[in-house]
Amino acid sequence: MEPLSLGAIVACATIIVLFSGISVASGLLFVAASFLIFFDGMSSLSLMPEVFFGKLDNFALLSIPMFIIMGAAISSTRAGADLYEALERWLTRVPGGLVVSNLGACALFSAMSGSSPATCAAIGKMGIPEMRKRGYPDSVAAGSIAAGGTLGILIPPSVTMIVYGIATETSIGRLFLAGVLPGLLLVSLFMAWSLYSTWASGDARVLRSTTYTWKQKIEILPRVLPFLAIILGVLYAMYGGIATPSETAAVGALMCLVIAMVIYRLWDPRQLWAVLRDSTRESVMILFIIGAAGVFSYMLSSLFITQSIAEWIGGLDTNRWVLMAAINLFLLVAGFFLPPVAVILMAAPILLPIITTAGFDPIWFAVVLTINMEIGLISPPVGLNLYVINGIAPDIKLKTILVGSLPYVGCMIVAILLLCLFPGIALWLPDFVMGTAL
Repeated sequence: MEPLSLGAIVACATIIVLFSGISVASGLLFVAASFLIFFDGMSSLSLMPEVFFGKLDNFALLSIPMFIIMGAAISSTRAGADLYEALERWLTRVPGGLVVSNLGACALFSAMSGSSPATCAAIGKMGIPEMRKRGYPDSVAAGSIAAGGTLGILIPPSVTMIVYGIATETSIGRLFLAGVLPGLLLVSLFMAWSLYSTWASGDARVLRSTTYTWKQKIEILPRVLPFLAIILGVLYAMYGGIATPSETAAVGALMCLVIAMVIYRLWDPRQLWAVLRDSTRESVMILFIIGAAGVFSYMLSSLFITQSIAEWIGGLDTNRWVLMAAINLFLLVAGFFLPPVAVILMAAPILLPIITTAGFDPIWFAVVLTINMEIGLISPPVGLNLYVINGIAPDIKLKTILVGSLPYVGCMIVAILLLCLFPGIALWLPDFVMGTAL
């Protein structure tokens, strides 16, 4: 059978299996084993354990559970509420400052926790009732926080960037730096749209602000600055040549646990156990998907599907931007149904030779891919963040949350277009800090 035809069959089979409700890792292993047995015989199964564990034999993978522990320690405290309150107190005199402070809190908390659902829950519980009380439309109140929660997979330290770096053998340090300016760009676009929609609503109540004294502004800082200092310290250690990403992640995880215990009195052994238990569960899930995706990629390569697709794409007489548009459409649709980690592990090894052949930078492409994954988090039918917001504000209809999030999807599409026009938005900082890649 032609490899391209076989690839189409594998794609259809994978979609059917994953839509059946089976876990992503188990589904990938099942599809890979089925096709290997059918075409190469039972003897091919003897290589699957070696491929599976070989994919996990990577020192950089140690940073994943460490960063997850950082996020779990932060999410288990009042850090989100304190961060929200701090920004509200400092930005209260800015017209529409409440929505700006909510988006800023989402960006910072999602960067610290790396979890979109945790960000939506932590900031939404405080921010949504307050915005609604001051007259912000329900769509703005819910949609802004649903969109703000997606920023954690782009702004460093990002677990999805680590996964992409491992899947494509790309520098994780460069990937982290590449997400900084696009992340700030997205935050700016989100804020600009939120302020415009607030102004367009014509409700003067949203411009009213509560006055805080300097004492009230300063007294909240000791509760949030230590966590921000840890994030900055982790990035400095990483780019200052002091330690590797895995080593800095381990130190950051320990410091987050210590600060959670000292500042937020997280002394109860049951609470600490919950942090470690949840972190272990999420880490094992991600590592299981990574190992399964390695077996899936091995199957594609063994049956010459990956090579044939890359060769076919390379032979197409088409504009490279048309090709990139098609890739973006594919990623967008995949992100509607699958979690970001699964899409990256499945698609990145196949797409990498295609984009490099077309002359695109893999670091730049990582940012574009990640923004596509962000769109999936606030788009139906899965749209995890939409359901989290609906859970914490059940009186806001899911349709209203969806309508409120759609403009932010437009902001993400604008960001992708700007990255296509000005790739330096993603590439300038990595090249400036780490030198131009060869």
